[in-house]
Amino acid sequence: MANDQTSGNARPVQDENTPVALKPWTEWQKIAFRIAFIFFISICIPNSAEWYKQVAGIDWTNLHYRDLYDIARFGSGLNIFGNTIFGNPLAGYANWIITLLVAIAGGLLWTVIDKRRKPEPQDYNLLYYWLRAIVRYRAAIGIIGFGFTKLLPVQMPYPSIGLLNTDFGDFTAQKIYWLSIGIVPWYQVFAGVVEIGAGTLLFFRRTTLLGAVLLFGALGDIVYVNFAYDGGVHVYSSYFVLLSTFLIVHYVPQLYRLLILEKPARQLSYYPVFSTPWQFTRIGVKTATIGVFLVLLFYLQYVNFLYDPYKQPATKGISKLRGYYNVTTFRLNGKEIPYSPVDTVRWQEATFEKWTSLTYKVNRPTPLDLSNGGGDPQRDINRTFELTGTAGGRRVFHYLADTVDNVLYLQDKYKAIPDRRNVVAGAGGDGSGNGAPPEQRIDTEPKKKGGIYDDQWISKTAWEHIGDEVEKIDPRAASTRRDREFASAGKKFDKRKRMVLKFTTTDGSRVVLEGLDENQDSLYVVLDRAERKYALSESTLVAGKYE
Repeated sequence: MANDQTSGNARPVQDENTPVALKPWTEWQKIAFRIAFIFFISICIPNSAEWYKQVAGIDWTNLHYRDLYDIARFGSGLNIFGNTIFGNPLAGYANWIITLLVAIAGGLLWTVIDKRRKPEPQDYNLLYYWLRAIVRYRAAIGIIGFGFTKLLPVQMPYPSIGLLNTDFGDFTAQKIYWLSIGIVPWYQVFAGVVEIGAGTLLFFRRTTLLGAVLLFGALGDIVYVNFAYDGGVHVYSSYFVLLSTFLIVHYVPQLYRLLILEKPARQLSYYPVFSTPWQFTRIGVKTATIGVFLVLLFYLQYVNFLYDPYKQPATKGISKLRGYYNVTTFRLNGKEIPYSPVDTVRWQEATFEKWTSLTYKVNRPTPLDLSNGGGDPQRDINRTFELTGTAGGRRVFHYLADTVDNVLYLQDKYKAIPDRRNVVAGAGGDGSGNGAPPEQRIDTEPKKKGGIYDDQWISKTAWEHIGDEVEKIDPRAASTRRDREFASAGKKFDKRKRMVLKFTTTDGSRVVLEGLDENQDSLYVVLDRAERKYALSESTLVAGKYE
């Protein structure tokens, strides 16, 4: 199927000798276009003051991957129900319906005005050209930002040790799907290639159809997967299906003629003439867009993959503690509790991850975090992929390590309402814990001055030993965004369940933990490392360097 083009007032050419004029717009086509124009402009142009505030606050001299990702990923339309173009709430689709109803009303009003104004027929060709250009670039930028998290696989991480030792039946359907992709990162890379390839093709007019068809197929599958597994991003993936469908519609008559009627087909398209200054401007903007979202974004994502994978903690843990442990001795307030699979207090097993997390399992139900561990937390304590979608009494604590006095300062990574940046993953809330059911609320009041729930629970001397957490990352992954979040967090008391445990070990084969648990009860635990064999062999393509 050939693709002819016309510039300015010139007519498209069907072959080298026979000029053919574009067909005039019928009245129903004009009405449909007016409605479509208002609708797609509404969902393709950012209309959130927060988005513009975030863009204005970007430090372009010290970028983080998520800075550009935030530009590419935004919700538009008439957000009557809030910014739910992302995440689980089906109200995201309701926003589209509201936007469509407003577009219909606006389109009919436009029809009345046009009958009085009587615009030139060429005006609709020009507006249609620009609408398609806006939709092309919106879809391209958005899916490329999405695709890089798969091309360099961080969106669906390889399971942690704790997750590898969690019973299959204790995972939600969403978690099972994400882990199923996480254990085969090269498949995740393939999905990224498809998405980035589709976005790249959409940057160019002559490859729009190929890009739109590729995008429709790839994201259509993701829409179904998210409904089937309750994945939480069905609205956002549907968004790209909608944009690609609009782009494909332009080619449907000729595709029907070519593929169904098996007759020669030639697509006629209108392309305006640009004056020399505008032509240079167009080329410059296009080049800059491709440079930012294909070249610069790839580099930033590569750094993110190596040193700061956004769903995994970035700070390496204590090397000699890493591994899976059997709990051979457990004393609470001096009383030894023997092992029993039905005991609701005793730890059954424990793991120290490659990063700064301690996990353990107890035979007691724990509240379930149904987010996907996404969002944009820079602080390791808020990177929750280890616990989201996981039941069965699995507890996950982030620790700050005083390696001089051998003390771990631990905080529960679970929050009844995750931090604000996880709203885009469908979790909602601002991390304050307000609005959580009473049975899920964390006891946030200090028990006593100087206790583990006091905001001075870590002494000045211990902080000197621990160091500044914001700097515990490879300098190549440092960013203004990270500095800003840590600075903001330092101004408030983070209300979480806590433990303070002194650790004793020689080579990590046996670890003794003693101190205060989350209820300020005396705790004494002996951990003996067990070398577990897994049927799953770890891939060489795993995010993060924790040497």
